Amino acid sequence: MIPRLRVVIADDERPARLFLAALLRAFDDVAIVGEAGSGKEAVATIEREGPDLALLDLQMPELDGIGVVRMLKKRRMPLIAFVTAFDEYAVRAFEMNAVDYLLKPVDKQRLRETLNRAQERLEREEMRTDQSERVGAAIDAYESVARPRYLDRIPVRRGSEVVLVPVPQLVSIVAEGELLHLTTIKGERYTINYRLKDLETRLDPERFVRLGRGTLANVDLIAKVSLLPGGTHIAILTNGNKLPVSRLQSRILRERFLKL
Repeated sequence: MIPRLRVVIADDERPARLFLAALLRAFDDVAIVGEAGSGKEAVATIEREGPDLALLDLQMPELDGIGVVRMLKKRRMPLIAFVTAFDEYAVRAFEMNAVDYLLKPVDKQRLRETLNRAQERLEREEMRTDQSERVGAAIDAYESVARPRYLDRIPVRRGSEVVLVPVPQLVSIVAEGELLHLTTIKGERYTINYRLKDLETRLDPERFVRLGRGTLANVDLIAKVSLLPGGTHIAILTNGNKLPVSRLQSRILRERFLKL
């Protein structure tokens, strides 16, 4: 009996994770050995379970699919297939370096092809170092050309009008389900239907910092940071709003902004 392909799934969006898991469970030669809802969790799961294949969402907050790969030790590197919404630069880089990828929404037949490729590579006893070098080359190629154009204004529809909100005037962006609440320096509030992680990729990371899973804040408009017990913080913005900072982001905040 041929051993089943051991797979780990990593996607911060639970519906996407459930959908992919359902597709995989339809295949008798596949065993899902772990699921992760964040990049950090993905690293731990991969290192603990030692899967044959990791299906990594390319865009996850705090630590994305590329960040996961960079944190893995070469000797623990499984075969990698990135899962992403269409990105011409990523697709080109992955194809050029023979790194597999799946476009959302994932098609069952295309997933089957990815699984077949993984099984073939394992049967050829492909060395992990070869896999690591190939994925590393793909990431380097991708990042060398995928220089993002950051947004200067965010369009917000209000009835029959579209308000163009200047990004430098944004104090914070807070997620509530599928909605994002934008607050400006002047206290104006706008709501858009957009995913936070998708908007985050279109904002200058030097200007906006993630305070927690569902919050972004304008670095220039953080007036004070208060330390709380347990190593977390509260960010106090120039408009008086107070936003909690997660433990992970508190550490990043201290390293990036709270040291001379």
